[in-house]
Amino acid sequence: MADPHRCNAEGLEALDAGRIGDAVGHFLMATSGDPNAPALWMNLAKAHRAAADDELERAALEQVLALDQLHLMANIRLAELHERRGEHGSATDHWTRVLALCGQIPNPSAELSGLLEHAETYVAGRRQSLAEALDKSLAGDLDRASERDRRRAKAAAEVLLGRRRTYPNQCHGFFYPFLPADEFFDRGHSPWLEQLEAATPAIRDELRAILASPDPGLTPYIDMPPGMPDNLWSDLDKSPNWSALHLWRDGTRIDAVCKRAPRTAALVESLPVAHIPGRAPAVFFSILKAGKRIPPHTGVTNIRSIVHLPLIVPKGCGFRVGGETREWREGQAFLFDDTIEHEAWNDSCQDRALLILDCWNPHLSEDERNMVLKMFATSEAQRPDKPVRG
Repeated sequence: MADPHRCNAEGLEALDAGRIGDAVGHFLMATSGDPNAPALWMNLAKAHRAAADDELERAALEQVLALDQLHLMANIRLAELHERRGEHGSATDHWTRVLALCGQIPNPSAELSGLLEHAETYVAGRRQSLAEALDKSLAGDLDRASERDRRRAKAAAEVLLGRRRTYPNQCHGFFYPFLPADEFFDRGHSPWLEQLEAATPAIRDELRAILASPDPGLTPYIDMPPGMPDNLWSDLDKSPNWSALHLWRDGTRIDAVCKRAPRTAALVESLPVAHIPGRAPAVFFSILKAGKRIPPHTGVTNIRSIVHLPLIVPKGCGFRVGGETREWREGQAFLFDDTIEHEAWNDSCQDRALLILDCWNPHLSEDERNMVLKMFATSEAQRPDKPVRG
């Protein structure tokens, strides 16, 4: 058997001299002698490219990837091959892979930087072409679709285009399996939102009166126990930058606060909020100071949905749940799943105020809600507060 290293050297010499046929022959013998060496297959691919033989170049490059899927130069050469042949789908796949492989390279060479710039431009162009084709294809269907279906189909198209991430539920407490990971719940689940929205002026008036009083009673929303290590909440710990005034907390009605906002309290009592002893509902006014942010985070349990009723919202405020960002609009309520990553910001020079409350996840049936209540009740019964005496 021929020495693969000698054959490779002879192939490189022939390639430099422009003897393409001889180079191909030498590289074929080299790869036969050592079929597990990616460098030899790369040289063979180079010779086939010099001979303008696309199919044999493709075969040699695919052999490299059969040995190492993360081989950067093989992916680059395949991307170039598919691009010059007008095979846009495969070219996009390989250029996308090249960008991913190079994402951790801190100081790419000038040559590689040029290739990456081309890759980014090419991939962006192909995605734009696909976006335009999707817009044309779906235009009529989106016009006829319901608000829910239109929102979901648009999100699916954004995922297809690589413009949107999908976010799973991340519960820091009780997780109920198999519920849809829906960022914002469809309003059709909660027709009572109109009743809540209609009361916006009255609720806002009560809040304004409270805020104008000598002692509004606001407390920091984040209040961690002593000794907690630094975490994402450290900057807001015991800070008035995000404060709250609870009407209900952990399922308990705060009578003194409800007396200060009687119309708000009466309205809440007429709504189908979640009642879980010792846990829910939570109903409170939430104040985010001017220029402050609430960092990305996830909630405790997916058995509930969180309702925001915007009361005082200056321009420059925003709210993101998963892959969707919305502006709060005064008097327009929405429900979302807080176990999907979400964040809020107030980039204005005025404070922002909401009424926040929780209700059941609309995808839970009545039987499931009852069983969840029994789960919690049984769990608490197995954790008596009184010490066990021997």
